[in-house]
Amino acid sequence: MKVYTYSEARQRLARLLDTARKEEVLIRRRGEETFSITYKTVPKSPFDVPGIATKATTADILEAIRESRSGEGKPSEPSIR
Repeated sequence: MKVYTYSEARQRLARLLDTARKEEVLIRRRGEETFSITYKTVPKSPFDVPGIATKATTADILEAIRESRSGEGKPSEPSIR
């Protein structure tokens, strides 16, 4: 844990923030007030996924959706007796 005075923190803010990515940083003021600087990550959405390259056209995709909804192309299920 690094401890900086208020004046040092003002002069070295960029370095202080880089340090805070790895460890907690404390800033101490004259009145003995102490502040903590920590790095915080922003959570990502589970739906934030990279796209994929494909040769499928919009028409191909819409046809596949229509087909899946109509039941066409679906293998028949064996009857259980």
